Amino acid sequence: MWAAVIAATSAKVGILWDISWHRSIGRDTFWTPAHMAIYLGGVLAGLSCGWVVLKTTFAGTSDERAAAVTFWGFRGPLGAWVCIWGAFAMITSAPFDNWWHNAYGLDVKVLSPPHVILALGIWAVQLGALFMVLSLQNRTPERETSRLHGLLAAYLVAILLQNATTVAIEQLGFPNDAHNALYYKVAAGVLPLLLVAVGRAVRLPWPATTAAGVYIAFSLLTIWILQLAPATPKLAPVFNPVTHMVPPPFPLLLVVPAAAIDLLLRRAGRNRDWILSVAAGLAFLAVFCVVQWFFTEFLLTPHARNFFFGGDQWDYSSRLGPWRYEFWRIASDPVTARGLAIAAALAIVAARLGLWWGNWMQGLRR
Repeated sequence: MWAAVIAATSAKVGILWDISWHRSIGRDTFWTPAHMAIYLGGVLAGLSCGWVVLKTTFAGTSDERAAAVTFWGFRGPLGAWVCIWGAFAMITSAPFDNWWHNAYGLDVKVLSPPHVILALGIWAVQLGALFMVLSLQNRTPERETSRLHGLLAAYLVAILLQNATTVAIEQLGFPNDAHNALYYKVAAGVLPLLLVAVGRAVRLPWPATTAAGVYIAFSLLTIWILQLAPATPKLAPVFNPVTHMVPPPFPLLLVVPAAAIDLLLRRAGRNRDWILSVAAGLAFLAVFCVVQWFFTEFLLTPHARNFFFGGDQWDYSSRLGPWRYEFWRIASDPVTARGLAIAAALAIVAARLGLWWGNWMQGLRR
């Protein structure tokens, strides 16, 4: 379990580091420290979970074998199998990614074909670690459960929230996007699923709020640490001569809508999931809209251009101009009643899927 959690963390740190590397230095070699951190996560997850499968198959106790999933005659926890599959995908993506960059240069978009394979592998490793933690939590009687498994599960969901905002960085990443409709549609279609699922499945007093708080803390540590590292662009053209690593944008303030979801989950009964999904989806969207609308206005002011918030730091290839302090696409994609209605429908669907997934994870024992 601990090896899987460390592997999930290493892969996520490596991804954030690698994005900053591309924005600050450019593509110089495959053998960067950021890449090594990513693939260390895959190797660690694959080897540790492979050992668990072999041990369970050939030397496991009767209880361990009973709590295992059989695949091709081998036995192991479901989470271990998911980690192994993710590790294979990650390792497979490495030579593909290296060839892609040699053939086509820099990625125009975040989701190039090798990055999609890598992202799927990373998601699998992190989900596998989450399943391992939850199966241990669920096999422990509720009155005897320590908070360790709940905190580890919330931590892993925080990493999944990081994944979601990283994949959607072109829609959710920058505060300049927060006054267009697509920003709220993407957020509503993805984030309630994770927050509602952790709220239902994890044994903590405020599970969604805890996961959102860890997501923000993880993001802030990344912002603060990366700004300390010197960097020099190595790939032309250089329009913005940065001197230090460019950090990721300031995280979404998900702790506020997450608290609203936790309150609803605590008050609602177990047999009212359809009503709860409507209430949770609408609550998430309403609170998220208010918080992000006004907080992103602050992030575009001079008060956010400091070490703490890490604002106004751009790629070395960016031609700096007044666009940095403006909201983007508000004329072509304004926030309208129709756009918010679509976002509300997406949030309700995401919340319902989150309840289904949370119920499944609540019963996970293998």
